[in-house]
Amino acid sequence: MILSQTTINILHEFSPYILVFALVCFVSLVVILVLWMRANKCLKDTENERDLIAGEEHRMFEFLHMLGSALEEDHSENKLHREIVDGLVTVTDALGGAIYLLSSNKRFLQPAYLSEHCPQFIGLPVEFISRQKEDPEAMRGAIRSAIRLSKVPVDEGVLGSVFSNGIAQFIPEMKSHLAFRDSFIHYDQEISAMMAPLVYAGEDIGVIAIAREKDARAFTPNEFELFQSASEQSAFALGNAKIHHQANEKKSIENELRIAREVQSILLPNKDPDVPGYRIIGTNKPARIISGDYFDYIPLGNGKTAIVIADVTGKGVAAGLLMAMCRSALRAEIRREEDPLVALSNVNKQVFADIREDMFISLAVYIINDRDGKIQLICAGHDTAPLYRKDGSIEWIKPPGLALGLDDGDVFTRVTKVHDFELHSGDCLLLYTDGVTEALNKAQDEYGDERMASSFKASAKQGAAEVIRALQKDLDTFVGGYRQMDDITTIAIEKR
Repeated sequence: MILSQTTINILHEFSPYILVFALVCFVSLVVILVLWMRANKCLKDTENERDLIAGEEHRMFEFLHMLGSALEEDHSENKLHREIVDGLVTVTDALGGAIYLLSSNKRFLQPAYLSEHCPQFIGLPVEFISRQKEDPEAMRGAIRSAIRLSKVPVDEGVLGSVFSNGIAQFIPEMKSHLAFRDSFIHYDQEISAMMAPLVYAGEDIGVIAIAREKDARAFTPNEFELFQSASEQSAFALGNAKIHHQANEKKSIENELRIAREVQSILLPNKDPDVPGYRIIGTNKPARIISGDYFDYIPLGNGKTAIVIADVTGKGVAAGLLMAMCRSALRAEIRREEDPLVALSNVNKQVFADIREDMFISLAVYIINDRDGKIQLICAGHDTAPLYRKDGSIEWIKPPGLALGLDDGDVFTRVTKVHDFELHSGDCLLLYTDGVTEALNKAQDEYGDERMASSFKASAKQGAAEVIRALQKDLDTFVGGYRQMDDITTIAIEKR
């Protein structure tokens, strides 16, 4: 195709403009391309960030699901610690982590679990580092042991700082932390860390920590938020697990104590003794599952029966064990020795050898002779007994005597004496432990000797059964359901 001269002239005249237009189009195309590439990159970054967040949320969901399962399945504490730390390491894509729990004396943080690749969260004494340079292989195990057995004061180090402040912290560079500026402490690991206090229902539990190598991807603000949320949920799980464990432990102890109570009840008389000419009725009401009170009926032959009542200082298991020991020793000695004072002296020697310094046993032995109505009494520091006479008068029987377990023998033998007295038809004797007279009502008033004597005097004429029934009713009325702190034992001896 041949252009006319006119056309050529026109193109020549407008060629600069055409060139500029083409250049503008080219530049516009380049700009559009750059903008498109940037938009595409932003879109991909957004998609990657969205995928990252979605992955974090998924891992967080899995972590929360694990915590829920752990609570439902009643995991052991060690297993729960492991699953929490390993779960948090997975949620935040960290190198490793650890849980440090508050010690029982609330003075230290101690490692409860360290993950497989857990870095140090504590500094080491400089002498460790010197020795490590000399023998790296030998010191590797020593350092691991030192970390696993460490006790971090609650107000020292990085862990102590997090625990004391009660605020989660992101630490970009561990070795530059203020805690490691002490010239006696060395720390050289290149890590960044996130740490959070563990608190449940206002009670401090410990600190949880996770870390990454400094050269790895830095923790993001979103990961720090996830870590804080996961730490709070972990504290909730640990607190609930602790309560559940304590409840199960308490239930187990209560079951064991009930079994112990059943065993102890075998040691107490299961029926009243059949002593010719007498009616004898005894009861025992423990303040707790295990009683420290003791009463017994021991046939001695030749028409004699020993009626024993005792009260061990203290309550619960310790008092119950001491009561069982005393019962066994007394039964053996009083049957072997004809003289009851010698028998009781031997029991005292046995008890003194094994008893704690802050414990003793008040005890009284009444040996009834059904052939002549005479009674021998050896009172080892026990309460005064009221004796109702048929004429309506009250006598108080209180011979001298030292409680068992206070002396190894000399003072006991010198102070304690045998007291003889006699019951006549219509007379009634009341034996009791101080749980009766020291019973408290809601106003913290004691039942006292006078109320007990008044109840006893009003009911003694009707016999032993009525004495026990009336006294128990009067006690119940007085205390009004207020929980008692001491065991209550009573024995009524009626001479027919």
